[in-house]
Amino acid sequence: MTTAVESEQLHRKRINSWCMYDWANSAFATTIMAALLPPYFSNVAAAGLDAARASSIWGYAVSIAMVFTAFMGPIMGAAADYSGSKKRFMASFVLLAVIFTGCLYLIQEGDWILAVVFYVLASIGNAGANIFYDSLLPHVARPDEMDRVSAKGFALGYLGGGLLLLVHLLWYMKPGWFGFADGNIAVRVAFFSVAVWWVIFSIPIFRNVPEPPRSRSARTGGGVLSEGIKRLAQTFREVREYRQLFKFLLAFWLYADGIGTIIKMATIYGAEIGIGTADLAGALLLTQVVAFPMTILFGRLAKNMGTKRSIYLALGVYTVISILGYFMSQPWHFWVLAGMVGTVQGGSQALSRSLFGSMCPKDRSAEFFGFYDISSKFAGIAGPLLFGVTAAVMGTSRWAIVSLVVFFIGGALLLSRVDEDEGRAIARAHEVPASVDPAISS
Repeated sequence: MTTAVESEQLHRKRINSWCMYDWANSAFATTIMAALLPPYFSNVAAAGLDAARASSIWGYAVSIAMVFTAFMGPIMGAAADYSGSKKRFMASFVLLAVIFTGCLYLIQEGDWILAVVFYVLASIGNAGANIFYDSLLPHVARPDEMDRVSAKGFALGYLGGGLLLLVHLLWYMKPGWFGFADGNIAVRVAFFSVAVWWVIFSIPIFRNVPEPPRSRSARTGGGVLSEGIKRLAQTFREVREYRQLFKFLLAFWLYADGIGTIIKMATIYGAEIGIGTADLAGALLLTQVVAFPMTILFGRLAKNMGTKRSIYLALGVYTVISILGYFMSQPWHFWVLAGMVGTVQGGSQALSRSLFGSMCPKDRSAEFFGFYDISSKFAGIAGPLLFGVTAAVMGTSRWAIVSLVVFFIGGALLLSRVDEDEGRAIARAHEVPASVDPAISS
């Protein structure tokens, strides 16, 4: 018979295993999405193209990468809830992401089309996996732990992604020390190492976090995907019942647009104005170092001043960053702004995830996190698309940086109209008791 102590130890183990996936996949965010692939694309894969055109193409690629999961996320989430297969869906997308991340090793000078294809497929895998990873949060953490656990996951992500980025930066700056012929080869090996890192540190979540049982309402006898579509249609009919949750999604859509654009486009913007790869990657490493303790701090701050107020604070800092970004011209400017981003990036993301998770029914968490993913992915479409169009039309990306202020201020205003206590009460009222099926539980 399991004692209370053993039960608590198992609970801690599951939380730590869940958090380790942030450690695993954050290498994709740091090395691939932010630090090394964008400047490598601009300087090597897209060699011969005009700098503004390369930035524009990259913005379009980032947008395209988000379309699939933005539209399919809720359907896949509902299907996973119905079939009790959140982890199996997650594993499929992790596999897709890992394969095409590893394929980035093949990209050489002039291979910009192939680079776009590999990046888009890897990003679809990463984004799809995150839907099901996030949906496990309400099942892993107790209600009073969600802010702290979500923040811990993001903090470990910044630490893990930062440590691997440090290794990659050393490879790039001193390739001879590690047996690489030049920096470009070092960068290509770095891409492949992200795939290996991802596989290794994904093992704990798949071994130690059980598959949540499906709800009793899931047993309707339909096919998995058809049932997912039916459940999605039902959710749309029930939108008014979850009004606080969907008001939050609108707010999140706005401010996540700004946050996502800064994350995805910062380094290619820096490369466009002449900041070198070493400074770009080094400054992003600073972001990781600063973000680790600050994300944990935001998790504690939410307990004292409230989740929403903590998010307001982060959005205020982002507003200042956007304004200062217009005037950036020197490498040290980029370093300063990267440090400022590090103070709020993890906290804003972690608290947004936990606030949403607290307002969605546990038995439909994958479906609802699919909607959450729509908000973040539409943000990933609109922001980079604006960036790309502005770069193409104006010949510079500076006005796109300033325009992000609208997203932060508008998001904060919408967030102020969200009653999270009402949202949590509605979620609890709509939960259906779980029914454990031996064929799908672990």
